[in-house]
Formats: sequence, C-alpha cells, structure tokens
Amino acid sequence: MQLADLSARSTALPHDPHFRVVTAPAFTRERLADLAAGRCAALRVPDVLPAASCAEILRALESSPFEAYGRQRVQPPVMRFGVGVSDHRESGAIARSYWPAVAASRAAWDRLGLPYDPFALCREALGADWPGGVSVGRRNGRELAPGVAREPNNGFQVHFDEALREFREDLLDAPLVAQFAFNLYLSVPDSGGETVLWRHRWHPADEAHRLPGSYGYAETVVAGAESVEITPTVGEALLLDPRNFHAVRPSSGARRIALGFSMGLSVTGELLTWG
Repeated sequence: MQLADLSARSTALPHDPHFRVVTAPAFTRERLADLAAGRCAALRVPDVLPAASCAEILRALESSPFEAYGRQRVQPPVMRFGVGVSDHRESGAIARSYWPAVAASRAAWDRLGLPYDPFALCREALGADWPGGVSVGRRNGRELAPGVAREPNNGFQVHFDEALREFREDLLDAPLVAQFAFNLYLSVPDSGGETVLWRHRWHPADEAHRLPGSYGYAETVVAGAESVEITPTVGEALLLDPRNFHAVRPSSGARRIALGFSMGLSVTGELLTWG
C-alpha cells in the first residue's frame, strides 16, 4: 500500500520514512492502523465538514464565552469552549470537579441550538470504516466529555500528550494501546497557526527543558529532531500521534478555532474519545 505525503514540510535530515504526514480522502481502517503502528506520524483529511457547517458552528460560538485553560499551567493563554480533563487532574487521577464540569459543558453546547452534535459528526468521520465506529470513552461507567472548541491564537508551547504518563491508572475503563489527538478546523488565521510535529518522544532527560510550572518545554528539548510543519485549512481534520512532541505557532488575523479531542485505541479494539 502506498500513501502520499502532501502539504507538510520536512525540516531536518536524516529522514525517517515512517515520520510523514499522509493526506487522504477519508479515514480508513488501514490508515488508522498505520498511525497506531507508527508507519506515519499524522493523517490529514480535507473537507470532513463543509465550509457552510464550519461557518454555522462558528456563528453559534460567537456569542458564547470562551474560558482560558489554567493560566498558571498554560502560558501563553489558550481559550476554549467546553471542558478538558487536563484541567481536572489531581495527584495523577481525575479530580471530582471534572464530572460537574462535564455536565455544565454539555448543557452549554446544547444551548448553542445547533441541529446536530459537531463532535458526533467528527466521530462518524473517524469511524466510518472502523468496526464498531468511534465512541466516547468511559471511566467507571461514566462518559467523559466529548471534546472542546480551542482557540490557541498565541500558540501552544512544545509539549506531548500521553495518558499513560499523565494518569497513574488507566484513564478509561478499556486500557489503551495507542493514543491520538484530533482537530477539525472551523476557522484558520491569515498567517501563522501551523502545527509543528517533531520525531521525538519523552525521555527522562527532557525534564531539564521543562518550563517552570508549565505543561510545556523550551524548544531546546527538540533541538536537532526531524520535524514537519502543517498549515491548517477550514473543514480539514488532522489526526496525529501526540506522544511525539508538538506545538502550535502563534497566529494573526482571523481566529484559529478547532474542534478537538483525544482518541485512543483500546485493548478491546475500540476507538474511544475524551475531552
């Protein structure tokens, strides 16, 4: 099977042929398996949502207040509508505050009055060719948040995401064997806002580069690592392996807003999401 590498720029040599961004017309079982197995670093699928639907969701969000992630931990500030489990982590476990926040988030999304659930549409696109589709993950039988709308106009610091390291026990009832990060772009900036992905996973020595009190690291942590840079487009979905260090560059002009959530492949073969 041959897969085309499109719209990504490699910035370092020597090149790992498996560290590539694959652009495809749809998410298929084979392509998801490639990402899980490490045969590629990210998948891009254009036009997962039509521009009209992206504009409709944006109009609904315009009158809704976005909140910042925890400002002590996340600098520069990143705005979001909805709840993420990362702000409700306590001593390596999900804090009790998460569950009422999930309920409040679901109610806030319902108040937007959209005739569909945007996150359900994303899950349908991801799971169209996967046995059993894609479902929202559960912890002790309780469904986690389906996702958030994020606006990182000032960028994301260099970081990685891995539930195995962030939580002392399995995050979901079904243990995970692979983890992904999903974004679907509702609007993109006039300049900047690129996602940068490095061929580097966490090593204990990396903690020397962690920014004080932050989720992120100084960019020296990925010095010399191979990288790809991905410029988002409206309606496009990006699925990447977030165990590789990654960042979002600051942007200017139009707002950079994306629907986002984490997704994992479980030991049961299920694809499960969480916000």
